[in-house]
Amino acid sequence: MISLERLCRPNIWSLAPYSSARNEYAGREARVFLDANENPYNQPYNRYPDPLQLELKEAIAKVKGVPAESIFLGNGSDEAIDLPYRCFCQPGIDNVVAIEPTYGMYKVCADINDVEYRPVLLDEHFQITADKLLAATDSHTKIIWLCTPNNPTGNCLKREEVVKVIEGFEGLVIVDEAYSDFSAQKTLRSDLAKYPNLIVLNTMSKAWGCAAIRLGMAFASREIIAIFNKVKYPYNVNLLTQQQALEALKEPFEVDNWVKILLQERTRMVDAFMLLPICEHVYSTDANFFLARMTDAPAIYNYLVDRGIIVRNRHRVQLCQNCLRITIGTKPENSELIAALRQYA
Repeated sequence: MISLERLCRPNIWSLAPYSSARNEYAGREARVFLDANENPYNQPYNRYPDPLQLELKEAIAKVKGVPAESIFLGNGSDEAIDLPYRCFCQPGIDNVVAIEPTYGMYKVCADINDVEYRPVLLDEHFQITADKLLAATDSHTKIIWLCTPNNPTGNCLKREEVVKVIEGFEGLVIVDEAYSDFSAQKTLRSDLAKYPNLIVLNTMSKAWGCAAIRLGMAFASREIIAIFNKVKYPYNVNLLTQQQALEALKEPFEVDNWVKILLQERTRMVDAFMLLPICEHVYSTDANFFLARMTDAPAIYNYLVDRGIIVRNRHRVQLCQNCLRITIGTKPENSELIAALRQYA
């Protein structure tokens, strides 16, 4: 890995971050708060939240097995996706490499930040070849984006190929593990100490059932997290989100139970889809969804919408022609979908 100073945008490396009122007395006890122009009434919502979410990070560290200093928390994973562009990529000069197909926000954030986005097509099994990804890089490539289990394909990328990418690239490799709780593959966040150029993303939106509170995570070296904290908005995670996340983290066994049920339902749904005359193929999945190639995905999608059933039409995505992406819901929701598809003619 080349030095962080060389990777970082010069203006960001030399940036003097905004110092919030709550940061300036950190580590000392206080009883009277007359520093932040807050209204003294309507507690606790009158006070600005902890800008670094220290209590929440300590709770996440225990669950995820990552030191609190190596955790960044953001307004959904989208903030953690946008920040690396703002910190490391010079607009109009630098570029990033990503797999294709994958989660669309990587490209959207590249376009917003005026950074060239270089997609590398997966093979027919939705797998990567490290050499192909590395061959797409040049001296201005700052980031390689990987998502495993991948969205919308659902499968885990081969771990040995992912490791080859991390070890063979001098810039940053960002691995999005949003769906890792549904997979048996070992997570890469456990290897952060081995790879200083690795950033791993995670979220409370999927297995934890907390999409509404918008809490995303990035795990990385302390040095990378320090750069993120310089650039993020001072109070980027609100008090209500922090409180609800702390409550959710008290029930990890409940989440384990949800995952177990969803995996059982996933097996049932895949088996049911494979028996449908309008389904040509169901792709292997390690997530809480699966990709199915249908006889006419747009027509079937519209048929389902008319019946109030919403799935994701991926027909226009590369390698996903005539594919629908099906999220695993409750047993009654899943059964309603199957019943509707059996009636399709």
